[in-house]
Amino acid sequence: MADQAATFRAEVLTPQGKVYDGQMFQVSVRTVVGEVGVRARHAPMLARLVPHEMRLFESESDFDSAGPRRYAAAEGWLEVFANKATVLVTEAVDPASLDIADLKARIEDAEGRLEGADEDSAAYRTAEQDKVRAEAFLEIANAS
Repeated sequence: MADQAATFRAEVLTPQGKVYDGQMFQVSVRTVVGEVGVRARHAPMLARLVPHEMRLFESESDFDSAGPRRYAAAEGWLEVFANKATVLVTEAVDPASLDIADLKARIEDAEGRLEGADEDSAAYRTAEQDKVRAEAFLEIANAS
C-alpha cells in the first residue's frame, strides 16, 4: 500500500451508485479549463467536468506498472476538500465495455435530434450534450 501521507480518500459516484471509494495516490480528470491531477493535500477546489477518460492511480507505482484504473466518465463535478476528492459524474464506464457501434449510433441519433430542434431549446442542449459524451467515449474506446 502507498505511504499514508502520500494518499487521500477518493470517491467516484454516479446516479447508479459508487464506482470507487478508497485511498488514492492521484486522480486525473478533465475540467472545462483542462486536465487536472489531484494528489494528497491538494488545495480545495470545485470544478465542472466534461466527458473524458478519468484515471485513478492507487499508488505511485501505477505510473510505471499496469497503469491506473481507467473509466470513460461523463460530465459532472469534482470537489476537493479536507484531503478528499469526490467525483460526481452522470456515467462512469470501464473502457473495455464500450461498444463502438453503439457509440456511433448514439452520435447519429444526437445529430438527428440536433437538426430537428430549435437552437434555443432544452432538447437541442440535451442532444448536443449527448453527442459530445458519445464522441468522447468513442475516442476512449478507439484508444483502448
